[in-house]
Amino acid sequence: MNHPSQPLPIAMKRSIPFFAVHLAALAGVFLVPFSWSMLALCAGLYYLRMFGITAGYHRYFSHRAYKTHRVFQFVIAWIGTMSVQKGVLWWAANHRHHHKFSDQPNDIHSPIQSGFWWSHVGWILNEKNDPVRWDQIPDLAKFPELIWLNNHFLIPPVLLAATLFAVGGWSAFIWGFCVSTVALWHGTFTINSLSHVFGSRRYQTTDTSRNNFWLALITLGEGWHNNHHTYMSSANQGFFWWEVDGSFYLLKTLSWIGVTHDLRKPPLKLLESKRIQPSRFARRSLLKMEKLVKSAS
Repeated sequence: MNHPSQPLPIAMKRSIPFFAVHLAALAGVFLVPFSWSMLALCAGLYYLRMFGITAGYHRYFSHRAYKTHRVFQFVIAWIGTMSVQKGVLWWAANHRHHHKFSDQPNDIHSPIQSGFWWSHVGWILNEKNDPVRWDQIPDLAKFPELIWLNNHFLIPPVLLAATLFAVGGWSAFIWGFCVSTVALWHGTFTINSLSHVFGSRRYQTTDTSRNNFWLALITLGEGWHNNHHTYMSSANQGFFWWEVDGSFYLLKTLSWIGVTHDLRKPPLKLLESKRIQPSRFARRSLLKMEKLVKSAS
């Protein structure tokens, strides 16, 4: 019997659409005319759907890092599902399982245990990981609309692709869907495969999670992975002002108009207690943050 972290064969027939989108993206950019508007469309849909993954699938559904109403809960789930990374309940359940066993033998996508390829994409393409781990998400399984969306996770991306083609033809389909989706896939996957290997460690955790500025830029803040594994329930993964966290900025903006609320933040004492090598600059920033929190309370 294979261990959960051991690389297994990918399901080739079921993986054909995944590789077909890659092929369409690579060939399509040479077959359709380039324009700055198409590049802007590609980038816009990349970051919109990245927000659906980071703020929705990850920070909300996996970690309940903030609160929102039921309508926006479905909206953010729909946006995340457009990323073609399977269903919202499947994603959240696997991610909660990952945090329980991060970089241990039972971790389903640890680069330390299973290497780059498996942690990056192999685990997704293997049939063994297809079933939803319902025991991990009892709080989410009570919403029938989320169960429906999870079971029909191909509907949002297919509608997106069809709309792009209907409105903008092959150029919009290639740049807005194929190229954008491939970039989105690998941008997201780097958090599993690279952020446990490359970067710095500010806090002592039981895994090898690391902070990486460049990964934070392409993933709207997910690259502050050592921060995240230190306090996973935080709505912000950039703990200091210089740690760019686009998802949190958007969540904070949405809180001003009542869409989100109760955005959770890490306890300052916990952060200080887990520091590996506190720097003077970081310590001063922590003290300033603590004063601001006290003055606001």
